[in-house]
Amino acid sequence: MITSCASPTVILEPYQKNNERLCSTETRANHSLVPCALQNGSLAVAEGRTITPVINELLSLPSFVAKVTTQDWHPQNHVSFASNHPPPNNRPFIDTVTIYHPDDPSLGHYETRLWPDHCVQNTPGAELIPELDASKATHNIKKGTDPRVEMYSAFVDPLGVCDSGLNSLLQDEKVSHVYVVGLAGDYCVKSTAMDAVKLLGLEGKVFVIEDGTKPVDGGEPWEESKKDMESKGVKVIGISAKEVRWLYGEGLEA
Repeated sequence: MITSCASPTVILEPYQKNNERLCSTETRANHSLVPCALQNGSLAVAEGRTITPVINELLSLPSFVAKVTTQDWHPQNHVSFASNHPPPNNRPFIDTVTIYHPDDPSLGHYETRLWPDHCVQNTPGAELIPELDASKATHNIKKGTDPRVEMYSAFVDPLGVCDSGLNSLLQDEKVSHVYVVGLAGDYCVKSTAMDAVKLLGLEGKVFVIEDGTKPVDGGEPWEESKKDMESKGVKVIGISAKEVRWLYGEGLEA
C-alpha cells in the first residue's frame, strides 16, 4: 500500500529543456537510464567521481526513452542521520536504527545503517556534481524527503510510504530495459535496480554497469552485493558488454 509521504513529498521533475521522446524510431527496445545520487555531499565513496565520464557518455546517447537522475534531498532531521540519535549507539557507518512504518508499526519495519549528515535540502551538498551533464536528463527525482523513512531506491522506500512516480513514468514509456549507474553501488544503485525488476517485471533486463558505479563498502561486501542483485534478476555488466552495445545500435533486441 502506498500512503502519503510527510511534507515535502518526493519530487519528480521533468527537465524542461529535454523532455522530448529521445529514443530513435529504429530502436526496437525501450531503454531507460537511471543515474543515482551524483551529488556534492554524497556519502564518502572512494573514487566516486571517477565514474562521471562513463555516465556522461551514457547520458549523451539517444537510445533512451527516459534518463532520470536522482538526488537525495534530506531534511535536517532525517532518521538516517547519526546526529539525530542519542549516543552511544549513533556512530556513522557503524550503528544501525530500526525504522517502523510511521502510520502503523504493525505494517512493517526494517533495519538501516546510520550515516553522517549528507545531501541536506537546499544546501550545496545536495546539488548534483557540476561535472555531471544533467542537462541531458529527461527527469530528476528528489528522494529521501520524508524524515521518518530511509529511501535508497529511486522507486519507493521499503515500507511503501513514499512513491517517487518513477514506476509510473517508466511504465508509461513502455520501458523494456533499465540501466542503473551512480552512487552508491551497494545502496541506492542496488535498491533501484532490484526494485526495477520487482515493480516492472523486468527480470534479466535490468543492468547495473559496474564501470558506472562505486560502492561504499568495496571488496568482499561489494561482491556479496552483486550476488544479491543477480539473485534478484539484475545483471551486473561491464561497459563493453553486449547489453551496452545495444545502446549504440549493435545487435538490438526485439
